[in-house]
Parts: sequence; C-alpha cells; structure tokens
Amino acid sequence: MSKCPVCGKESAGGKLRAFCSKRCADVDLGRWLGERYVVQKDDPDSDPVDLTELPPEDSK
Repeated sequence: MSKCPVCGKESAGGKLRAFCSKRCADVDLGRWLGERYVVQKDDPDSDPVDLTELPPEDSK
C-alpha cells in the first residue's frame, strides 16, 4: 500500500484511495480549495486563446 499524502500513514484504499481517513481527504480538499496547491501550465510563455478573434459560426 501507499502512504497518505497528508499524514504519512498507510492509505486505506477503497473509497478513500490515497488517504488513510476521511479527515485526511478533507484536509487535502481544503488545501486545494484554499489554493495552497497549484497546477502549473506546461508552457508558461504561451498566450491564451482570444475567442473574440474566431470567425462567427454559420447559423442555419
């Protein structure tokens, strides 16, 4: 089994998967919601797509 990413105990598996308890799963969710975790973009220099430049769709 793997270790719980929050506290380091053995994970419970099953419904909680990586976490050892519902408490640790909730702590992890709170960290995501509080923006303590960040997912970085693959290419930080790429520009976002400007949807206003797309041609209008043909309406039928």
